[in-house]
Amino acid sequence: MGAAAEAFGLTWPAPLPPWQRQGVARLLAQPGVLLADEMGLGKTVQAIAALRLLLTAGAPGPVLVVVPASLVLQWRRHLREWAPDLVLATCAGPAAERRRRWCAPAQVFLVGYDALRADAALPAPYGPLRRRWQVVVADEAQRIRNAGTDLAATVKAVPRDRAWALTGTPLENHPDDAVSILDFVAPGVCPRGALLSGIRHALGTVQLRRRRAAVLPELPPKSAFTLAPDLSPRQRAAYDTAEREGLVWLRDLGARVRIVHVLELILRLKQICNACPETGESAKCEDLRRRIAAVAEAGEKVLVFTQFVAAPFGAEWLADALAPFRPLLLTGRMSPAARDRAVAVFAADPERRVLVASLRAGGVGLNLTAASVVFHFDRWWNPAAEAQAEDRAHRIGQTRPVQVFAYLTPDSIEQRIAAILVEKRALFADLIDGVAAESLGRLDLPTLLRAVGT
Repeated sequence: MGAAAEAFGLTWPAPLPPWQRQGVARLLAQPGVLLADEMGLGKTVQAIAALRLLLTAGAPGPVLVVVPASLVLQWRRHLREWAPDLVLATCAGPAAERRRRWCAPAQVFLVGYDALRADAALPAPYGPLRRRWQVVVADEAQRIRNAGTDLAATVKAVPRDRAWALTGTPLENHPDDAVSILDFVAPGVCPRGALLSGIRHALGTVQLRRRRAAVLPELPPKSAFTLAPDLSPRQRAAYDTAEREGLVWLRDLGARVRIVHVLELILRLKQICNACPETGESAKCEDLRRRIAAVAEAGEKVLVFTQFVAAPFGAEWLADALAPFRPLLLTGRMSPAARDRAVAVFAADPERRVLVASLRAGGVGLNLTAASVVFHFDRWWNPAAEAQAEDRAHRIGQTRPVQVFAYLTPDSIEQRIAAILVEKRALFADLIDGVAAESLGRLDLPTLLRAVGT
């Protein structure tokens, strides 16, 4: 890749390490690539460098880059930094503004997933589905893991010569996640319902995955710890009542019970583990305050992740509860510009030591190496998403050991979910990292019923 860049007179803002040069070469050499490097190895930079080389070599563009809405501004910054010579059109904002941007004489078009879906019906010659793209890049490609959604169908319907999927978590819940992404990268290579051995073989033909431990031996260590404070007396009473009444309800449903019914009970129990719905008491929050005080006094910064957003159980409530520490907040309910400001302030202001983030908003595409301590306030079904979130801090640029603390309420739904997560980690490792697994768990009705103890 170095010779190719020199041949076109290209310079880069920073040297590309060997694994990134290898990734760029793979993207250029193969029409369909699943770049599944672990978080923090620079998948964005590899894709941009490959696009720049491809277009500089005279490839008949344009190219389309599809990303979560929360990452549009970040991708725009990276494109301007790593490919300043490419003409970029950012298809964001109101529908009329996006329509004008689709008509721009650009080489690279950048759009959010939901905006692409909304604009799919725009007419030729400028509608995203009405022209042929040299490359379509799907960042955080786990967004198209559910083949039955309109979003996945829209992305896969975009005419293209090359398809590059970027994600550190190509499998989140079950093997069909990977099959759906493969259907974008290399249609037909792996049919839906394929055996695990077939999925593994298909991944082997298009996937490039590097582990950080292998290519970044200098990365400081990451240590994981479990915190298990007992529920306060009122929390325990509320929890026991909700669990007892919920189980009676599920049993009364009998053969009519569906996944949505079990998830409703699980959600309720998980929320009570965060805080008592009647009094607001929270054993976790009391423990978290004490630990953050110690961390802040030592001069370190803290990330706090939760799957919930709104009060009285989620990130907005936590930010209020931690008010003495002047925490910054990062959720999907904030505008992209507001999220961008929160990340920038957290990185630059030594007095702002705490960032409270919802798992979905703060768990992808961000560099949060200012923090060296991470708390998972509650547990999500997806261990890969949890790992990706905590590795916002444990990545290139981190110079201090990273400590990760996960709350796990004793004798509760959280404890049973933890056992299921062990199985799901085994599934991910078996298919994506290619190591043997003794048990393969998936998120189905029997698994959910086991979680609630029925």
